[in-house]
Amino acid sequence: MFSREFLENFCRDVFLGMGCSEQDAQTAATVLVSADTRGIDSHGVARLIGYVRLWEAGRINPKPNIRIVHETPSTAVIDGDAGLGLVVGPKTMQIIMEKAENVGTGWASVKNSNHFGIAGYHAMMGLQKDMIGIAMTNASPLVAPTFSKERMLGTNPIAVAIPANEQPAFVADFATTTAANGKLEILQRKEQDAPLGWVQDQDGNATTDANALKSGGALLPLGSDRVHSSHKGYNLGSIVDILSAVLSGANYGPWAPPFVSFLPLHPEPVGEGLGHFFGAMRVDAFRPADEFKSHMDNWITRFRESESIEGEGPVLIPGDPEREMEAIRNKEGIPLLEPVINDLRQVAEKFKLNF
Repeated sequence: MFSREFLENFCRDVFLGMGCSEQDAQTAATVLVSADTRGIDSHGVARLIGYVRLWEAGRINPKPNIRIVHETPSTAVIDGDAGLGLVVGPKTMQIIMEKAENVGTGWASVKNSNHFGIAGYHAMMGLQKDMIGIAMTNASPLVAPTFSKERMLGTNPIAVAIPANEQPAFVADFATTTAANGKLEILQRKEQDAPLGWVQDQDGNATTDANALKSGGALLPLGSDRVHSSHKGYNLGSIVDILSAVLSGANYGPWAPPFVSFLPLHPEPVGEGLGHFFGAMRVDAFRPADEFKSHMDNWITRFRESESIEGEGPVLIPGDPEREMEAIRNKEGIPLLEPVINDLRQVAEKFKLNF
């Protein structure tokens, strides 16, 4: 087990070694380790070596000039200057939260960024100011649209965080695929099969091979196949891609840059870097915040009390599993798989750090 503090300090030192400022290094480390703490191991320190390799390949700018390139009182287009998405995301949320404080809501589409960690971290930033936070991003093209053999979309997650009063906040954070690619990577490290419905092979056939992507296969949209409404997952992933990238001027669809450094960038890009989309809505722009949060408590309580299927346990509210895991791991520590530990040792050696 590793403490959150130890992993954050280690990641911070790695980002400092990449040339990030003290503040950006700490922000990036906090965002990254928050994933492990919340039980989303696929997007935590297991990704650190990937960021290092992107930096080595010249695809991450450790000292970006993150700036607004177009704006109105409630909207902005942000140029991330090829910075870490772990830094671009929080800075963008701060910008649109200031807009929301002034005019009720704030919205930003981001271009020229990189992988931003878990979407939920950014969406939850709004909770501290009684705002509803929204975060989404396009990603490496690994997903085949319904009826396609070609990889056209990313896992394109959506996160929405909504404040309550006495109840914990409602936090939905989910990929628009049946499973995130990071979960497939965990199965690969464990040398286990994938559940049926997660991936298809290069010919479009369902498979349980966790390594299917390495031989030309693809992840599947939420729903897995047409009979189980994969077209709805395809729709959701497309909406994220358009808001994050077409709207901002980032690369979209199959032109989105891959997260892994050994794959080349598209030879004919249609935009700049990866794209994100963020929203912040002040609750009291719609109704008094205390009144709204009281009704959110009522909503959450009633859903928790709904009759559950025998043997399935209580009905959960989005955010419950992550919140419970966070409490456990803050107390007991964060477990890491041996392949992840080996990767971190490799990173430590590269930057002459103690691990």
